[in-house]
Amino acid sequence: MTELNSRTLADLSNSIFAGLGISGAQNVLALPENSHQRECLLLIDGMGLSALKQFGDQFPIFKEVGEFPNLNSHFPSTTATNLSSLGTGVLPGVHGMLGYSVRVPRSGQPGRLLNSLKWDDRVDPVIWQKVPTLFERAKAEGISVSHVAAKRYEGSGFTQAALRGANYIGANQIEDIVSAAQVAMKNEGSFAYLYINHLDHAGHEDGVGSANWLTALGIVVQLITSLRDRLPRGTRLWVTADHGMINVGEKIVLGQENDLMKGVTLVGGEPRARHIYLEDGSHNDVASTWREFLGNRARIYLKAEAIAAGLFGPEVLVDSQERLGDLIAIANGEAILIDPTRVKEEGKMVGHHGGLLETETQIPLLVQQI
Repeated sequence: MTELNSRTLADLSNSIFAGLGISGAQNVLALPENSHQRECLLLIDGMGLSALKQFGDQFPIFKEVGEFPNLNSHFPSTTATNLSSLGTGVLPGVHGMLGYSVRVPRSGQPGRLLNSLKWDDRVDPVIWQKVPTLFERAKAEGISVSHVAAKRYEGSGFTQAALRGANYIGANQIEDIVSAAQVAMKNEGSFAYLYINHLDHAGHEDGVGSANWLTALGIVVQLITSLRDRLPRGTRLWVTADHGMINVGEKIVLGQENDLMKGVTLVGGEPRARHIYLEDGSHNDVASTWREFLGNRARIYLKAEAIAAGLFGPEVLVDSQERLGDLIAIANGEAILIDPTRVKEEGKMVGHHGGLLETETQIPLLVQQI
């Protein structure tokens, strides 16, 4: 298990924006000064450090760019939580984006889940995630802030919650992403955030190291190489990720030939990091059942234990406390905990993330001064 909240994406975004002179941002990673004030951050969804070390030497670019000490994913090691930390510069217990899906407080019994990436029109994203983003703060202080990603994400609930404030440029093809980044970086005092999810999609579908995954890594290499060769002089290009990924081993279906669904009203999160919502008065009994059955295949926390352990950071606001599962279940090894209502969807995925293994949590930090 990695050390929680040590050199995180929140630290990275704070440090980059501190270098751009944004009030209140601190250079906690001690990044060197870039006098040209052009910062481009490329986030590769799913590019864990372990996988990059194993397969990256097939591609010369990874030896040609500079490398900083690695970063660690926030918990859970999943996209919604980590991009929210990147966008806001604060830890999950403060921004409240606590996983792939969590229960909406006061939404009835058993309540309804908010899928952070697909969203729900009944939930106002700016009320759900109240912390002003670093993008908003930078724009208010005169920095040109751009967000370059697939067209389908523009205006989404998640984008409004976690990454609002930037000039959104929809770009689906590698050439379009590079061209948009060139324009975004043309003036000093500029920041651009670039995002692609080819690698994450391939990992879920066929697993890390599969032919599909290596093809996707080749697309990542094409993008990094093109940015290095074509961004304006004075641009500093950062490359990082939101999490790594494990290939599934054991599949445990909750409630199938076990008593793990007894007392459970709603299953949130994802197969490596579950938010489990329980009937009133059953919390300790359910926790005991889960611990006894799963043994060392999972770490089980009652809500208060998860908060005390600092899983979501040292500060967990009331809004976050209300969203957390009554039980937090974190799979170990290569196990996954499958929602019995989503057996086909979750069971067919090869690659998974969300947990606390270093394979999931350690992410690279690469840099190229152009």
